[in-house]
Amino acid sequence: MAEPGKSPRDDSAVPPMPQPGGIAARARAAAGAPYLNDLNPEQRLAVETLDGPVLVLAGAGTGKTRVLTTRIAHILATGRARPNEILAVTFTNKAAREMKLRVGTMVGQVVEGMPWLGTFHSIGVKIIRRHAELVGLKPDFTILDVDDQIRLLKQLLAAEGIDEKRWPARVLAGLIDSWKNRGLTPDQVPAGEAASFAGGKGKKLYIAFQERLKVLNAADFGDLLLECIRLFREQPEVLRQYQSRFRYILVDEYQDTNVAQYLWLRLLGQNTSRAIGSTGTNRAVSRDDSAAAPTSPQRGEVGSQSDPGEGVPDNEGLRAPSPHPSPQRREGAERSPLQEPARTPQLKNICCVGDDDQSIYGWRGAEVDNILRFEHDFPGAKVIRLERNYRSTGHILAAASHLIAHNEGRLGKTLRTEDVPGEKVQVTSCWDSEEEARAVGEEIEQLQRNDGSGRPHPLDEIAILVRASFQMREFEDRFVTLGLPYRVIGGPRFYERQEIRDALAYLRVVHSSADDLAFERIINVPKRGLGDATVQLLHDHARRKRVPLTEAARALIETDELKPKPRGGLRDLLAAFERWRAQKDALPHTRLAEIVLDESGYTEMWQKDRSADAAGRLENLKELIRSMEEFENLAGFLEHISLVMDTDKSEGEAVSIMTLHSAKGLEFDTVFLPGWEEGLFPHQRALDDQGRAGLEEERRLAHVGLTRARRRAKIYFAANRRMHGLWSSNIPSRFLDELPEADVEITESKGSFSAYGNTGASRFDEMTHFGSSYSTPGWQRAQARGRGGFGGGFGDKGGFSEDGDEYAARDDGTDDALRSPSPLTGEARGGGRRGKPRARLPLTIEGELVAKSTGAVSDFAIGERVFHQKFGNGNVTAIDGNKLTIAFDKAGEKRVVDSFVERV
Repeated sequence: MAEPGKSPRDDSAVPPMPQPGGIAARARAAAGAPYLNDLNPEQRLAVETLDGPVLVLAGAGTGKTRVLTTRIAHILATGRARPNEILAVTFTNKAAREMKLRVGTMVGQVVEGMPWLGTFHSIGVKIIRRHAELVGLKPDFTILDVDDQIRLLKQLLAAEGIDEKRWPARVLAGLIDSWKNRGLTPDQVPAGEAASFAGGKGKKLYIAFQERLKVLNAADFGDLLLECIRLFREQPEVLRQYQSRFRYILVDEYQDTNVAQYLWLRLLGQNTSRAIGSTGTNRAVSRDDSAAAPTSPQRGEVGSQSDPGEGVPDNEGLRAPSPHPSPQRREGAERSPLQEPARTPQLKNICCVGDDDQSIYGWRGAEVDNILRFEHDFPGAKVIRLERNYRSTGHILAAASHLIAHNEGRLGKTLRTEDVPGEKVQVTSCWDSEEEARAVGEEIEQLQRNDGSGRPHPLDEIAILVRASFQMREFEDRFVTLGLPYRVIGGPRFYERQEIRDALAYLRVVHSSADDLAFERIINVPKRGLGDATVQLLHDHARRKRVPLTEAARALIETDELKPKPRGGLRDLLAAFERWRAQKDALPHTRLAEIVLDESGYTEMWQKDRSADAAGRLENLKELIRSMEEFENLAGFLEHISLVMDTDKSEGEAVSIMTLHSAKGLEFDTVFLPGWEEGLFPHQRALDDQGRAGLEEERRLAHVGLTRARRRAKIYFAANRRMHGLWSSNIPSRFLDELPEADVEITESKGSFSAYGNTGASRFDEMTHFGSSYSTPGWQRAQARGRGGFGGGFGDKGGFSEDGDEYAARDDGTDDALRSPSPLTGEARGGGRRGKPRARLPLTIEGELVAKSTGAVSDFAIGERVFHQKFGNGNVTAIDGNKLTIAFDKAGEKRVVDSFVERV
């Protein structure tokens, strides 16, 4: 490790690089560079422009990865730098491996000498280990994963006397991670954000967490960049060492960098001590040639969601106003009197490759402003646009380019292709999400028979890209019905998700008390103090008596085998299952499912969970309840699920189902884009949280979806969709009107029903709307309703009746417990349309759980000497079925099940 003030290395013994224009350089040029032959003019310009800062704006399908890897190969082949003098940064280990492999095929094994090709975090940890003492660590420090981080935070919360249930450690972990992603050390956290956790203790806990990490000689992932930034700012000589080491810096996917990654790159990308201050203090070069003071009132609150460009620590002086500053920003742009004028820094050979039109990860900290301000950050930078697309046909590119042109925050480029125009982008309206899934399924089956060229369409080249994961369920069910193989990319199938499996386990035990696997899965979910020891005890008794776990549990709650707390938790759980079973025949199965998930505490568990995926899990639970409406009873639904779960995952060709975020970087011949409706896409949460910035990111997401398609892009939207447990009549997405008419074809749904323009009677009023007669339970219920259709319609809260026939008007004496809102659906559990109460249903609830004997009369006799593994030796004093009252020599009198004792 180089010490401050000393030269980092002695270059006297290092052979000099070939001189430009010299014999060696000319000889290399004469040999030619075959890897340049297949590049188009823009790609070749991006590869050969090696001096100074370069921004390569690479549109979708324009060969971004090829340009980046060829540029590295060209730098090595021309002798402009040695392998260890190139810093190449990617976002994933997979991308780093692919880059190294591609470069290796061009220039040979020399690529193995590139130690600085990797992800931000892998390179960050390498730097910190070399200079660990300077940041308060030892070189062998440990990197904590998320579980370790949360466990440590729980200890800190307990030490501060903070209720972890009210202020979960997971929420604090997310808060600290967001601060680190924005390059904020504890002393830089804004007071407003620090006050948002535990009554203003957020900053104190952040400080304590960082101090504890140092004591443990540990760092979390956020520290791998945050500590690097602190090292570079506080140790100018160390920074200069790395600035001189890296002759070339290359960055992939620059539009996805967050603030900390931006600051890290910015420090390495300048050759000047002014970038960090002459004494390692917090003065620095500002993008607008003035460095505002850290507490300047003109700057907005750090990291505000409404303005992602603000909120970066000004003490680095490396954060500039947005390229489209608001009037408030312009008014406060005066230089602080405490700051000196900054000198223009000497810029390095830094090349950033990215696409401002594909920045779709703002929700996890990515700042699209980083790429938009590149020319401001690096004056004199050359911007090279790659606009020739090698993936999609002309109509698809024209539609995507016309759509994204509505964004204001972009540098601008227009994708073009020399390929044929191809098929137009198809837009289809459907009545509801069920018809949408049916129409897509029929389209895929048609393509599978004939793709238009007389050949079958490979299923591997078909993808369904959804905005929200709950949309997948409808397609999965439809494909199972059709026998169409599919795979879910980026996550488990709908019925394989953790929250769905848990919910199904509850329903399985309600349906069958002998379902041991389901009972064991949820016995302690949510936590009831029933740990592994309790489960093991239940298994031991169940095996001895050959009875289900629930029967074993009934026996043990009447004895002293368990401690009071787990015994009480187990008694309450069994009582709840008895109560739910009593309601099984009296309530619709959808209502029963809501009651089970609510009263068990499972819904509340996810409501209190503040992790990023908690909201999605709740949406999936609502979708599960909705999916039950198609079945007459709980038994039919569970039978359907067992068939779905029994379907083997396809190892051969299969349709891909994934979210739009997961699809970035992939491409398919045919892409289906369902759910283009206001509130779903663009998503209402993005609009509410971020306003115009959120809308523009949603539009970029639509652009990404369209440009995944090579030959066909098919957009669907539904007039009615159930979201958040409620049916709603939907407005088509504003993105549809932003598509060019010349490149779009309007088609009819295969369900032969026009969702819009038909505002009259229900489609169920006349059989003529269908080509054939239906005999499904849903169709029979619809016919039973007669000409009234769905009454209040899908716009009414709660939609149509789940059971479909027996509900009439309910009197005012409805049980309050049944009329309370359900957290899952927002509806009253008594169901029905708002303003139209239904008739009371008979409801039988057992007031208490009556313990039943789990076997015949015990074969032990009163007075017999026995041994119990826990309580020791004793004498039997009373017998009640298979339960023994035993006077133990040391433990006193206890009541136990006879299967746990042995004769002495």
